[in-house]
Formats: sequence, structure tokens, C-alpha cells
Amino acid sequence: MTFDELFVKATGITGGPFPFQRGFAEAQEPPNVVNVPTGLGKTAMVVLGWLWRRRYAPEHIRRGTPRRLVYCLPMRVLVEQTRDNAVIWLHKLGLLAGHPELEEHEGKTIIASHTPEITDPSNVAVHVLMGGENAMDWDVYPEHDAILIGTQDMLLSRALNRGYAASRARWPIQFGLLHTDSLWVFDEIQLMGSGLATTTQLEAFRHLLGSRDGHGCSSVWMSATMQRDWLKTVDFKDRIDTLLRLDLTNDDHENDEVRRRWTAVKPVQKAAARIGDAAALATEVLKAHKPGTRTIVVVNTVKRACELHKAMNKLWGANDQERLVLLHSRFRPPDREAHVGAALTDPPVGGTIVISTQVIEAGVDVSATTLFTELAPWASLVQRFGRCNRRGTQNEQARVFWVDLPTKKAEAEKVSPPYHEQPEELTKSAQWLSTLNDVGIKSLPKVQLPFEHAHVIRKRDLIDLFDITPDLAGNDIDIDRYVRELEDSDVRVFWRAWDRPKGHEPPPNDKAWRRPVRDELCSVPIGDFKTFVASKKVGGQVWRWDFLDGQWRRVNDKSDIYPGQTYLAHASTGGYDLTTGWVGTQGNAAVDPIGVVKREELTDDAYDGEELSKTGHWQTIAEHTDQVCQEIKDILASLSLNNGEAAALRTAARWHDWGKAHRKFQEVLPEGAPREGELWAKAKGEWKRYRDVGRPHFRHELASALAVLQRPHAELGEAKLTEEDLNLVAYLIAAHHGKVRLSIRSLPNETRSHAINGQPPRFARGVWDGDELPGTDLGQDKDGQRIEAPAFTLSLEPMELGLCEQPPFAGQPSWVERVIRVRDAFGMGPFRLAYMEALLRAADWRASEGAKASCTPMKPEPQPHATEVGHG
Repeated sequence: MTFDELFVKATGITGGPFPFQRGFAEAQEPPNVVNVPTGLGKTAMVVLGWLWRRRYAPEHIRRGTPRRLVYCLPMRVLVEQTRDNAVIWLHKLGLLAGHPELEEHEGKTIIASHTPEITDPSNVAVHVLMGGENAMDWDVYPEHDAILIGTQDMLLSRALNRGYAASRARWPIQFGLLHTDSLWVFDEIQLMGSGLATTTQLEAFRHLLGSRDGHGCSSVWMSATMQRDWLKTVDFKDRIDTLLRLDLTNDDHENDEVRRRWTAVKPVQKAAARIGDAAALATEVLKAHKPGTRTIVVVNTVKRACELHKAMNKLWGANDQERLVLLHSRFRPPDREAHVGAALTDPPVGGTIVISTQVIEAGVDVSATTLFTELAPWASLVQRFGRCNRRGTQNEQARVFWVDLPTKKAEAEKVSPPYHEQPEELTKSAQWLSTLNDVGIKSLPKVQLPFEHAHVIRKRDLIDLFDITPDLAGNDIDIDRYVRELEDSDVRVFWRAWDRPKGHEPPPNDKAWRRPVRDELCSVPIGDFKTFVASKKVGGQVWRWDFLDGQWRRVNDKSDIYPGQTYLAHASTGGYDLTTGWVGTQGNAAVDPIGVVKREELTDDAYDGEELSKTGHWQTIAEHTDQVCQEIKDILASLSLNNGEAAALRTAARWHDWGKAHRKFQEVLPEGAPREGELWAKAKGEWKRYRDVGRPHFRHELASALAVLQRPHAELGEAKLTEEDLNLVAYLIAAHHGKVRLSIRSLPNETRSHAINGQPPRFARGVWDGDELPGTDLGQDKDGQRIEAPAFTLSLEPMELGLCEQPPFAGQPSWVERVIRVRDAFGMGPFRLAYMEALLRAADWRASEGAKASCTPMKPEPQPHATEVGHG
């Protein structure tokens, strides 16, 4: 299939792709920099171009095209729109993994519901990363083609191994996969703030750390105001001149459709109202609005958008013939989707007036006859102008008004946020606008736009982020300054109602309450949320889930609130309104919760959790191990790993659950095992907690790793393993739940009273020096021979710093030194090592899901479009 044929079949545009779209798809090397005006179809260029290169291009292009397309957007409102387009295009091509329910509405195809079929290897799954989490998600099938779409918060935090709104144990998996075999596309980069420098630095690090080919990754940066110097950061600057660039060509300009959009008329004039005067602006907007058309008003803050909406609501929009819509980023997804739908739907008789913040700047496919915009930096204004007369079909009616700052300096400074640190940019914009009569694409001046990088991540910072263990005070490295502008820092809040006879009881502790679904989450500015929590009405009614202790913790003060974290508030606290979104302390009414969604998960929501083992089906260690070995075999058959890496993964799969033979693991199993004398890996029933058997924070995978280190590597079943490979095997085993990785240390509430041989007792993660593992059946090899692990006495000598002094590890490196050597000294690097983790954990997840399915067949039903969890 040619690209033109694929494009026409997917989009229904009989005229075929624009030349620049075809150029992206058919180039020998895809461009790194795309400078194309808004509204011409960059999303179709990327999604369909990647798809054609991956599935239909000549073989050498297919081989060089990453299997994951990672589409990063600066605004939440864009994600669903991009997801919907990708799903519909793939569905029309017969390449969608999943079966969407589609509906026709006003001549447009919309998605009523869609659940990706992640087990489908032949098609492409489309996933959304916007908070919330699903256990059997995109990272469980790393060998499958997939499209991942998300905001820069969700994607860049995962690329820095600190995934916002994801469980800590899952961070390394998504970190490894996103930095391997992935095409990163960053759209509307002029809006990314500090996140832009992070994208270029990560691209540099992928070439500097462990791989000359960037681990099979490449990046594409797109903007209608693209300037190459924006990408010049300390570790990437030497590659700037080698970046391939895509611009509109003469062939594009000769296309009738491109020409019509390029020459679209957009007369501009200064509004009489000034920024901050909501009443005056509302009156002027209503005077300029034309019945039956769409008017868009773009303001620079959520607060002013809500004030203008309130003022407009007093004057207009009280009947079905007049539609007033408020858009900003502080809505829960279903409410936001409803507002976006109202904005995009054809206007009624009286017309539609949309009041929006910057969320409408980037990529929202909507066109207005009349546009009002507050003064903003020029790059933002260019995007806003693109929302007026978008297709050049309203040249007789289109008008643009710009709203200036107040004339008094003090008043101007008061209303200049969020651009208060860029006063010269606002001044330049006002000067340029005062010289223009039209702001259509062809009329816009070519100007140099500066872009300063305030916070730039360095290689040492990234290496530090590889370890996900909190410090001794329980704190993590703060990455927020590398993700977006600090004043834009968010937390995510969800509201639920539960009985509180005494007025202060914590939320229920059952599994359905531990993780919110995506539809419940509202992004809230961290400063506003701190004020909300400190208020008298709210005090003591906000909670966070403690991963270490596996229980809810009350948020007592501002010091408990960190960027990117997720918090649960009782519905009675208020703070949210269906019409205006987040209102904080201004909202007194109780919030209507979306509700707890009951779902079966295989996620560890607590450090002590053994959710992967709670399958509802009894299975021995040997049976589960054989299944994991088969899964890793299937994964390796689809990927290109070197012999040493493949051997290490096969060995780790065989020995990863040896530690489940530990008596403490067997003691927490439910009653009712089907056979006596067996060592079980999976079980159904009511499990005990490790604290109940005297070993809080016990981790069976640490016992497995220590035992493997004590075995001669030649006895592990892989003849090609070297001593260094053994360290890799041990690390992969220890890390296969994401809870034991770079360091081994005891955790809070761990104690041991008696000494051993006169020495202070050693204990960590529930494992004690001198613990014993019994002889264990680990399944059978490819020749059908049983693999029997001998009885072993465990030593925690490697947890000490420096060379080990006592047998059986005397003279050998510590655990930390072993891991650092694997990561740094032998060329693997943090990205490749995390990728290896991801492969083993995917095999383990799939085997565990298989055990669960053998008891209760999984038949996921499509959820309503507004309640998708963790994906589209």
C-alpha cells in the first residue's frame, strides 16, 4: 500500500495528503524539526506517516522505524482529540487493536467507547497516559506496536523515572520502554516551558549512555513558530546543525487547500476593553458576536476565564439557542470532554461563545468567526490566530480583536501573569500588533523568538534518578522543574464519599479505593491545593496512599504536598463544580463523585503487596516458573537482543521466584492449599500481611537474588553466562517487582533483636541473615529435565558497603557496586538496564495474568468513553 492510498483510506480525504505529509512518510530519514503552520494536518502526518513507515515502507525503512510512537502534547485538552483521530484512522485501515463503538454525530464520526486489545500482536493499540492506571496496560506487551499519547507531565515524568500518577514500582518499566525503540514527537513545543530542554537533553543522553544509535529512539519537534536555537541545550548543542528539517515546499503552496488556508483573511484590531475588566470585555464580545457563528475568547489565566464566564452568563446563554462554553485545564476528564464537545459542535441559531485559556492554543481543531485574545507572547498569539477562519472559508466575516494591558503600570503588573516574567515579550507583541491590519498566515511577520532554558537536566541528575528508593526521610528527588514551568506545578485530586461516624475516619482500605481511575482526577495548581488543604473546612479530610505501609495517610499540612502526587478528598470538602471545574476554597457545595470503579488489577499498591501472586488460582513455584520462561521466550522471539542479554533474561526467568520457597512467604498464603508439601507461588483466598508473621516489608525477590549470587554461575543453566552476567541476572531477579533495585537497606518498622555469632544482626526488606531456603523445584528445562534448586542459607553480606569480608561473599563486591558496574562500567547504561527489567516483568505479569485467567476468564467489556482507565 502506498502512503497516498493509506492516507485516503484512513482519513477519507480523496485529494490525498499534502506534499509535506507525504514527505514526512517517505523520507529516507524522518525529519527532526517540523515547521508547518497550524491547521494543516501535522497530527495526520505523524500518526499515518509513522504507521506507513512501520508497516508498508520498503524493508530498510520498516526496520529502522521504532515500534512505539510516543506523542507528547503540552495540554490535556488535546490528548483525547489526538487519541480519537488515531483510533478512527486505524479502525478504518483495519489495523486497530480493539473494537471501538463508533457513532455518527452531525456528520462526524465519534467514539462512544474503546478498549485497546493489548494482546493483539498484529495490530496497533492506542493508549492514553493521563493519570490513573490499568494493570494490563501498554507496558505488558513491549514487543507490540503501539501509539502512546499523553501530556508532557505524564510522559516526561515517566521518561525521568518518576511517573506522575503511576505506582512507584512501575516507574522503571515505563522508563526503560520509553527510552527504547520509541519515536518521540513533541507538538507545539513553544508551550512546553522547561520541559523543552528536558526533551533535547534526553535525546542526547540516549546517545551518550550505553548506545550509539540512541537505543533505537529518535525525536521530532513541531511548532508553527519553530526556531532551531530553541533546541540548543548543553548536551545537545553539537547536534543542532545535523537535524533534518521539514517546511512547506513550493508544491505545498501550489495545492489549492494549502493556498486557501495560507491566504485566509483575518482582520485585526485592538479591543476597547482591557485585561482584567471582565464586565467590559463581556459586553464587547457580545456586541461583536454574530448569531449562528462561533466566537472564541482566549484569556491567560483560569481565574479570569471563570470571571469572564460569570459576567457573560449574566448577559447571554440562558436559552437553548445560545451556547456559552468554558474551557480550561482544571476539569475532570468527563466534564472537560463534555465542554470540548459543546465547543466543537456546530453552533445553534444564536451561536456559540467559547471562553478558554491557553488550552485552545495547541492543536484543537476548531475555527471561530470572531476571535478575542488577551495580549500574550508572540508564539502564543500565532497559535491563537490559527483558531480564526482556520480553513479560509469565512474571509468576509472573520475578525480578530486583541485585548491590551491596563494603561496604569500597577494594574498591568497585577494582570500580567502568567507572563509577568516576560514583560518585554508582551511589549514586543503589542508593538507588532499595532502595525498589522491582518493576522492571517501570509501576513504574519517573520521574527526571532527567544527561548530561555531556566532548568536543564544534566547526565548526573539522570543517573541519580535511576534509583527510585526514597531517601531516609521518605522523600524523592523533585523533577518538577524539568517537566514544566514551576508555577504550573500540579497535583491530582479526586473526590469520594465514605461513611465517617466519628467525622475523621480514613477511606476504606480495599483494593478498589487505592488507585483512582483517570476520570476522577482533576489537575490542581499546587499552591491552590495547599491553600485548600489548610482551610478550616477541609482540614483533616484529605488523604494520600502510603506505598510503604500500604494504608491511607492523612495530609496534615502543606509539607505533605508534592508536585505530581495524587490526593483523595472527601466529597464534603467541596472545591469542584461541574460548570467551572476546580474552584478551591470558593466552592462550598459537596462534590459529586464519579465513583469507585470495581476492577481486577495486578498492581502492587503497597511495598509489602503480593498482588501478582493473588490470582484466584493455586499454582506451584515450578508451574509459574515454566510459564514465565515461556513468556520470556515469546518476547525474545520478537526482539533483537544480543546473546548475553537473552541468556541473562532466560536465566532470571528461571530463578526469579526461588525466594518464594522462603517460609515467610509460605506462611502468608491463604488457608486451603489443594495439596500438602508443595511450595506455592500463586494462591486464592485471604492472604495474611507480612507484618502478621513478624517480617514487615518482606521481599521474596531479594531472597531469590541473594541465593543466585551464592550459586556458581555455571550451575544456573546457561553455559554462556559470565561472572558479570551473573550480576545482571541477580539484579533482574531482585528488580522484577520494582521494589529492590540499586540499594539494599532495612526499612522503617523492621527490627531484629538477637545477634548472630556475636555480630550485629543484618536484616533488610524482611530478609534476615541466616534465613534458609529449602530445596525447590523450579520446573523443567527445554529437554524436559527437572531443575532442582538446593537448600540454601542466605547471607546479607552484600548489603554492606565496600568489599565483602565474610563467606560466602568474602572478597566480592557489594550489591551496590555490582549494580553500578552492570549499569555503568560495562556499557549497558540506565536505559538498557531498565528495558531489561521491563522485559522480565512483562513476562511475569503475563504469566500471572494467565494463571488468573485459567481460573476466571478475562473478558474486558468496553467502558464508556468518559470512564476509560489509563488508556484510550
